[in-house]
Amino acid sequence: MEEEAIIRKWEDLDIDVLVKIYQKIDIFDLTSGVADICKTWHHAARDPMLWRTLDLSVLSSNYIRTPLEPYVYVDGPSDEQLTKILKISLNLSRGSIKTLIFNIDLYVHDEQLTYTAERCPNLKRLVLPAWNRIKKTGICKAIKMWKDLESLTMPSIETPLYFMEEVSKNCKNFSELKIMGPCDIFLVNTLIRCVPNLKVLSLRCSVVYLDALILILDGLKNLNVLNISHCIIVDAPPPDATIKVVTKLDDSVLEKGSRLSEFLTCMDDDCIMCQRTRADEGLLRWYRYEQGLWKQDEVKSLAV
Repeated sequence: MEEEAIIRKWEDLDIDVLVKIYQKIDIFDLTSGVADICKTWHHAARDPMLWRTLDLSVLSSNYIRTPLEPYVYVDGPSDEQLTKILKISLNLSRGSIKTLIFNIDLYVHDEQLTYTAERCPNLKRLVLPAWNRIKKTGICKAIKMWKDLESLTMPSIETPLYFMEEVSKNCKNFSELKIMGPCDIFLVNTLIRCVPNLKVLSLRCSVVYLDALILILDGLKNLNVLNISHCIIVDAPPPDATIKVVTKLDDSVLEKGSRLSEFLTCMDDDCIMCQRTRADEGLLRWYRYEQGLWKQDEVKSLAV
């Protein structure tokens, strides 16, 4: 008599096997209901290994650009999708998230940001390149909850002092910063005042004023790594004078940069990224180029 075949149920799968399977699927699949199939699958979906990084760079808002603040309009279904994914992810993660990555075209609003901050208090790295819909109160409230924050990718903002003061007061281990936008003397003075222990700074693909660059090299005494690759370096002239674009860093600047562990520069006319930065006048229109290009950085710890 033939032996009866052994039929195993899906819920009998080993937890470790389920976790490995879940690691292969994206955030859409992971939050689509797999955790609700049975108790075993739900238990596996809450494993901390799955939630060290919440990568939402695959998700973008459905939006149109507008001439008035916040300069984008996001439609309701798009907002609802993000809120749903955040709620499911943050419930399953149970505070395990250390790295949180948002897409450059994902326009988070205050309520979504503070909801997230309340449920991942142990965050160490935040990539949040679009702040159009985030107000001063929203970002400051979030920063107050992220005491362990060490690394941040952010846009250039008009008044950085209020934000950096919150970082200074609340994030004692803060050491890495990437700013996706222009860098002037006011911004650098803010960094020196608020985050003097900054170790890594990336300003790639943007406008950097020469006096700001020199102040970075002189004033941020603990800086180890500075990335100004593909930047337009501008020598700010007196009023009514012609703006001068620096095509080559002089020896005095290079000497100051040589004191760092890494001083990353690229001002090559043949470099495609340098060409793009110049074509976009120092404010890269990332949507015009390859998908995901904005994630790149010569500093490995700041790349996505």
